[in-house]
Amino acid sequence: MAIMETVIEIPAEHERNIFGNFDANIRKIEKTLNVTMVARDGVLKLVGDSANVKQAESILTQLLELSRRGNEISEQNVNYILSLAMENREGELVKIDSDIVCRTIQGKPIKPKTAGQKEYIDLIRKKMIVFGVGPAGTGKTYLAMAMAIEAFKRDEVSKIILTRPAIEAGEKLGFLPGDMQSKVDPYLRPLYDALYQIMGAESYLRNVEKGLIEVAPLAYMRGRTLDNSFIILDEAQNTTPAQMKMFLTRIGFGSKVIVTGDLTQKDLPIDTKSGLEHALNVLGKVEDIGFAYLTNKDVVRHPLVQQIVTAYDEYEKKQQRRKELRDAKETETKKENNYQRRRKQKQ
Repeated sequence: MAIMETVIEIPAEHERNIFGNFDANIRKIEKTLNVTMVARDGVLKLVGDSANVKQAESILTQLLELSRRGNEISEQNVNYILSLAMENREGELVKIDSDIVCRTIQGKPIKPKTAGQKEYIDLIRKKMIVFGVGPAGTGKTYLAMAMAIEAFKRDEVSKIILTRPAIEAGEKLGFLPGDMQSKVDPYLRPLYDALYQIMGAESYLRNVEKGLIEVAPLAYMRGRTLDNSFIILDEAQNTTPAQMKMFLTRIGFGSKVIVTGDLTQKDLPIDTKSGLEHALNVLGKVEDIGFAYLTNKDVVRHPLVQQIVTAYDEYEKKQQRRKELRDAKETETKKENNYQRRRKQKQ
């Protein structure tokens, strides 16, 4: 094993951002790549196996570039760039970061943070209909919303329509007071939150009054033809096959449709098939429809969310394997019983 020593300059104004609170980012890189880092007088000395030191140097150079672009280096950034490094793809993060979709009302850039999100954004740009499927926290709805608002600002579409099925998440809410809009607002709140953050409340309300932005439950889509619109169907895993077909056949000329959902979080009755799952099977070979499958690697919320998603995925896979083994055993038992029964009948 060849030991190597090198130094990298970290400007003082970027040191705190790159190092993280209590040097957490540096400690994580050290532990993962088995290198030693010593900071002194504006430089960071790296010592360790030559291959690991070169990898750590490349990662730190990219984190410095991200910091220079105004990014706040998060634990998620460090975890993701380390996972890319394990696949010899660590140069991708800087390329991904250069793709700015739009900016929030405060001027903060909205951009993909993972390769999966970048692929999702590129599909939205190229295809008329895109299905974004993945676990919570992967930015499916937020990025779609950003793309819709940017298209609206550029006059590529004349209207934004946001919809989701109004279905209770595993609990009965009972009677809700107020008019129809007040009753459905709680189900649509996540869409409002994203609109307020990207557009600002005043701009949103002004466009709603003009009828240029519409937020409505899926049931309101029946019987309509939606031309020159950017349409987002959120929480599509809670649609039935009939609802999904109804929605997809509303599309008119000049429109773009994004369908987002998480197949692991269905709130439908147990025996009801998800319209999203059905559509993925039916439309999988249609050339003009794009499919983006995001994974736990694309989770950009708190790192604990990624761990939770991974834990649930592993548990569900184990349960599925047990079910398959149980079904196979029952099938073999039935075959054996049938064989014994026929044998007795012959005797």
